[in-house]
Amino acid sequence: MRSVMIPNRLAREIDSMFNTFISFPQISAECACDFMPRVNIRETKDDVRLVFELPGIDKQDIKVTVKENVLTVSGERKTVDDENAEVVRREILTGAFSRSFTVPDTIDTDKIAADYRNGMLEVKLAKKEAVKPKEIEVSVG
Repeated sequence: MRSVMIPNRLAREIDSMFNTFISFPQISAECACDFMPRVNIRETKDDVRLVFELPGIDKQDIKVTVKENVLTVSGERKTVDDENAEVVRREILTGAFSRSFTVPDTIDTDKIAADYRNGMLEVKLAKKEAVKPKEIEVSVG
């Protein structure tokens, strides 16, 4: 069985199609990149968490910014080649990436935090207090 590599443009179009039909209801995403790191999005009662798969990227090569309710994670995976060896096969994609997500009004942009460990970047988007679910105790009387 032969593996087929999807060109970056086609991969972005497929991702765009899925974002249109199967997307997190309040976060939309865009990508401008040589390769596109995968991301998982999870929601808890206190926050929304985006976990990016970024193996082989140094912490100093990753940038997380928020501007006008748009969260952008960008960076670069650099090629490390041995000058004394010929590349026979290259499957690990390298180059720049940038993924942007529209942050909903329910997120407190002053309380966004990022942690990078073991090739995984976790960005926590804290929810505003007003939108967190409240539990009301029901008393039996």
